[in-house]
Amino acid sequence: MAFIHGKNAGVVHGVYDLTSYLNDASVSQDIETAETTAFGNSAKTYIVGLRDATISASGMFDGASSAVDAVLTSSIGSDSLAPMIVAPSGLTGGERAYILQAKTTSYEVSSPVGDVVSVSFDAQADGGADDALLLTSLAAVTATGNGTSRDNAASTTDGGMAQLNVTANSLNDTLVFKVQHSADNSTWADLVTFSTVSATTTTSERVLVASGTTVNRYLRANYTTSGTGSITFIMAFARR
Repeated sequence: MAFIHGKNAGVVHGVYDLTSYLNDASVSQDIETAETTAFGNSAKTYIVGLRDATISASGMFDGASSAVDAVLTSSIGSDSLAPMIVAPSGLTGGERAYILQAKTTSYEVSSPVGDVVSVSFDAQADGGADDALLLTSLAAVTATGNGTSRDNAASTTDGGMAQLNVTANSLNDTLVFKVQHSADNSTWADLVTFSTVSATTTTSERVLVASGTTVNRYLRANYTTSGTGSITFIMAFARR
């Protein structure tokens, strides 16, 4: 059994890395139950229904442009869904994380006379949360390349969800991100191709791999550009 310390956790909200502002984050998942008790039962019986998930996080206030206050103030007024990552072990390739798309439902700033100004927010998932594998760390790259191969020990047959979060971009040309898979860690095929990222643009996107699709044992990130500069991103995939 391997326990982990919360100090390494990370949170990405759309195109913003909020890790350095926060000191607590949680993902809550639940599922509806419908009662099926009938005459003759000696105890209640149930079937499960729809899944749901929420995020709660808190930390320190920063009012600078693109800092935590600006991000959360704008998000609570938006009907757009933000692809989010909550990574208990940190935003490091090979670690597990929760990925979801959500809307900010509450945002609070607290200013105690004897303590640091703090923030807290809640977000409601649309479509539940997925237990994902981080294919890459949140880090910058400057050229075409492949991420580290991630071994699942076996293939799966029920599709999945791919997510990309680009938090900084100074490339002077477009870039194409893909999730690739392989049965033997040698021959690779494209599994997911994200929308082309324009020069100097930040973005976040989720792509569903349809139920019934085989996802091979090995996964990796692939990225292609002919530009100069750097782009900071993280990619995750959740098998279903």
